Amino acid sequence: MTTARKFQGKIKVFLDGAIKEEMLEMSKLPVVKGFTTNPSLMRKAGVTDYKAYCLEMLKHLPNHPISFEVFSDDMAGMEAQAQVIKTWGKNVYVKIPVINSKGESMVPLIKKLSHAGVQLNVTAIFDVEQTAAVCEALTGGAPSIVSVFAGRLADTGLDPIPVMKKAAELCRKAGPQVELLWASTREAYNVVEAEDCGCQIITAPKAVIEKVTGFEKKTPQEMSRETVMTFKKDSEASGFAL
Repeated sequence: MTTARKFQGKIKVFLDGAIKEEMLEMSKLPVVKGFTTNPSLMRKAGVTDYKAYCLEMLKHLPNHPISFEVFSDDMAGMEAQAQVIKTWGKNVYVKIPVINSKGESMVPLIKKLSHAGVQLNVTAIFDVEQTAAVCEALTGGAPSIVSVFAGRLADTGLDPIPVMKKAAELCRKAGPQVELLWASTREAYNVVEAEDCGCQIITAPKAVIEKVTGFEKKTPQEMSRETVMTFKKDSEASGFAL
């Protein structure tokens, strides 16, 4: 009989989102240890005042690590915004993209901010080379998160596992203050994969986290019967006949 893979609980699960009600709801779950968001998620959630929104969320979430992203597209602008965002709370991590929209590396800024004591979440990382450069910049700096977009790599048909395992090795060498985050999670089993790869954090949307909390509660046989019962119920409700 097939059995469910056990979630060890070694990895920290962060909610990725910007909907206030969802964030407050999920903050009550023991499995949720922190939060990440970004300008795209904020726009989707209808946020129009960036600072007011962030400060409001921090009133409700004063103890969970939470990442807020800069939105400037040049190094000077990112640095100025990072210096503002860092003052909002001890639990705040400033998200800095590894490159800007022109493809220019932000690694020099990442090193400068990290060694000035700014907690960073370096985002939009997709390969080992980017990870290596970021980890080198973060070595000896403030507590930081390295976000590698494993899910989006998988979306293109690439296996993210080798990248994540190498990334975990690089983060370990950078020091205990540098944590690896599996980003763009697509399914609940990614939590198991991320844990196996050596990631310290995985960020996921509400729907995925709710599935993680159900690990081991049902056998595959129970899920099979439940699925068929749903088909039966919907067929009857639709009045299907041949």
